[in-house]
Amino acid sequence: MTGLVATQTPARPEAERTDWHIPAMLALALGGFGIGTTEFVTMGLLPDIASAMDVSEPQAGYAVSAYALGVVVGAPVIAALCARVPRKRLLVLLMVAFTLGNAATVLAPSFSTLVIARFVSGLPHGAYFGVASLAAATLAPVGQRAKAIAAVMLGLSAANVVGVPSATWLGQHLGWRNAYVVVALIGLATVAALLRFVPELTGIKTTNPLTELGALRRSQVLLTLAVGAIGFGGMFAVYTYITTTLTDVAGMPLGLVPLVLMLFGLGMVAGNIVGGVLADRGVDHAIYVAMIAMLVILAAFIAAAHNPYTAAIGAFLIGASGASLSPGLQTRLMDVAADAQTLAAALNHAALNIANAAGAWLGGLVIAAGLGYTAPAVIGAGLAVLGVLLFTLTTWAARRTATYSVAS
Repeated sequence: MTGLVATQTPARPEAERTDWHIPAMLALALGGFGIGTTEFVTMGLLPDIASAMDVSEPQAGYAVSAYALGVVVGAPVIAALCARVPRKRLLVLLMVAFTLGNAATVLAPSFSTLVIARFVSGLPHGAYFGVASLAAATLAPVGQRAKAIAAVMLGLSAANVVGVPSATWLGQHLGWRNAYVVVALIGLATVAALLRFVPELTGIKTTNPLTELGALRRSQVLLTLAVGAIGFGGMFAVYTYITTTLTDVAGMPLGLVPLVLMLFGLGMVAGNIVGGVLADRGVDHAIYVAMIAMLVILAAFIAAAHNPYTAAIGAFLIGASGASLSPGLQTRLMDVAADAQTLAAALNHAALNIANAAGAWLGGLVIAAGLGYTAPAVIGAGLAVLGVLLFTLTTWAARRTATYSVAS
């Protein structure tokens, strides 16, 4: 095993760490803020992109799909191929690639090149969050790994409150390309912050591609990823169609919809914080609490969606319950992946993008079938039920394996 894993001795053992490395955490979260902004801003600018590129709005949606595909492809490939790269250097390289992808989006001369640029922009997404989560866990005080991971994810949540609305407004009023100029500048700022404030991360082991790919042979990794891909789908089934739900079902004026979307983002911020606290007290328990809360809230939203006030509260709670699941899933993947933590942590975000695509697709099916805009909440609650059942199977299998290991 020593020939496969290049171990390094940390300058300061994790067991002795009692302080928070605040500047480093902020640098890592800034990258998440940029990634969250570029991931969701395209949805708000689809009409502008379609008009400028002379394509239909559904065709413009390929830009969103291309980014998601980049995340799904990039997460395992980059994590495996870059297994030997020192972690700080890898973080910087990933953010450089992210910046270049968004710069290419700004300069894209045609729609086909725009789609390629969005694919390239998505490639570093999962790997960045995977490595950043490991970095945060290494830099965190003892017993606060999940809080540190949640702090990194807080950048992603904050993007939905500040980054996405601001970039969308800028793109709508000054041209859609300007939104990605802002994202590229955030990427450059993140590169500088990572170089300045993040230490060398010698406490994180480098491995090799075969070791990282070994995560795909571990049933607990695969089951946990499936829990995220299915359980998270409920949130996206509702969020994808939230604008029309608010206007046509709740009777809310279109001008108030951005405020509700901001409430959704604030819910994600709150959920990230609560999820991190709960996961530090017990990872599996935190996942159960988040998923059951999501199930109840999505089921209640079927009725809540008919009133503007309860719909707004429901949007906040859906964002909170969904985001509270992420720290627990990320921490659990790192725990069950053994020496393949980078790939497992990166795959979490590939799974969440699968959830995004699947939730939006299923929600669209029931709407197209004429079942109305509350039907996605029914689908969402159903996906949450499946997620709870699958996680119950996952924890049962983990206990069974542990029992056999002890017996042997």
